[in-house]
Amino acid sequence: MSKLTELIQGLVEPVLDDMGYELVDLQYGREGGRYILRLFIDRPGGIGLDDCEKASRAVGDILDQEDPIPHSYYLEVSSPGLERPLKKEADFQRFAGRKIKMRTFAPIDGQRHFQGRLLGLRDGQVQVQLEDGRLLAVPPDQVATARLIFDLAEDEEA
Repeated sequence: MSKLTELIQGLVEPVLDDMGYELVDLQYGREGGRYILRLFIDRPGGIGLDDCEKASRAVGDILDQEDPIPHSYYLEVSSPGLERPLKKEADFQRFAGRKIKMRTFAPIDGQRHFQGRLLGLRDGQVQVQLEDGRLLAVPPDQVATARLIFDLAEDEEA
């Protein structure tokens, strides 16, 4: 994470927390000749359009006040979707029991892409029961990306 995105996160996360929202992910960069700041928020029960609008106004106010971004940009606030990314150690605990797909920075047994059921975070490692039955244990700092897999059957049970 760059110093600028760390600064932005430090400004917006407390505002979102106070509103009852979790900052799932923050992305900032240039796309199609313009700068875009994307915030993905969540809360128990999910996120609706009204939530995105409220969060956008509140975050926009603090960013206008503090002015950490040195040029014009577009602010987008949205839900992380059904296949939300897992970024924080707490995510690996919270979503234990759900199906995930994960990519590691370095190969494990010659493989970097994995899919299976998340067992949680144990002994400082992300534990996944792979589809072939093997148990995978990966330190969180070796997880390049991880996200939930939408499963209609699981969703109906929840």
